[in-house]
Amino acid sequence: MGYSGAAAPAPELTCLPDDWWDPAWLSVQSPDASGLASAAWDPAEVAAPATVPQTQPPKPPPAWGQVLATTLGLWTSRRLPWLRRVPRRRLAALALGAGLVAVAVGSTGLAAAALTPQHAVQLPARPTPIPAPSGPTVLPASLSTTQQAARPVWLSIPVIGVRTSLVDLGLRANGTLQVPSSTAVAGWYTGSPRPGTVGAAVIAGHVDSRSGLGIFFWLRELRPGDRIYVGRADGTMAVFTVTAVRKVAKDLFPTAAVYGPVPDPELRLITCGGVFDRSLGSYLSNVVVFARLSG
Repeated sequence: MGYSGAAAPAPELTCLPDDWWDPAWLSVQSPDASGLASAAWDPAEVAAPATVPQTQPPKPPPAWGQVLATTLGLWTSRRLPWLRRVPRRRLAALALGAGLVAVAVGSTGLAAAALTPQHAVQLPARPTPIPAPSGPTVLPASLSTTQQAARPVWLSIPVIGVRTSLVDLGLRANGTLQVPSSTAVAGWYTGSPRPGTVGAAVIAGHVDSRSGLGIFFWLRELRPGDRIYVGRADGTMAVFTVTAVRKVAKDLFPTAAVYGPVPDPELRLITCGGVFDRSLGSYLSNVVVFARLSG
């Protein structure tokens, strides 16, 4: 998962042949036989000299195509006499159609071979929902200030089977948001409000890695109305209700909507998504979940 964005306090979180050959078109002609040269008769001569008859050069053997065509013609005339009554152009069209069908079948076979199990990408089964956590909850009517609220220590999203501890995330030297060192946990951005207090608390996690699925792989499956639970160090928990799930291009990341001030306690869950660019080694988009504290 990659993240990109501006410096604090609002970092962005950054698969027919062209010619028809016909035996009738090929005419094999013998070489012209030249007539014997006229002999001059001299009465003084006792007898005319004997003439040597000229011999013709041997005929070349027939081409293999001609032999094949002749053989097929003889076979069809005996086995399929009705073909002789079909016009030649119609035969050519039928042969062309058969060739196109063969090409289509071959292409389909190649496509099916390309999608063999070793090449096909199969998504894992969606995780089984887990029970919702229980305990004292933070209500909007009894909001505390950021300084008084306890730190978030765990996150639960029952509908997609997520239960994880939370680590603290800060900013990198270039001003971008840190990411958890492990794909199995999510992290709370310490520059954002603590969950349950006024403002938009930000929690980020990985979508996947070379070793497998990340903690937020199924985040994109959340829908408005789903519940998110954030446990705090004092034993209380803040319960949020999803209001929207958006996929946004990283170069068009909605910084103000994610990190900007809001009058109520809200939550933002962020991970990567969209198309994975192998040349860059990262996803081109982010998935952002918007949620509001439940009453």
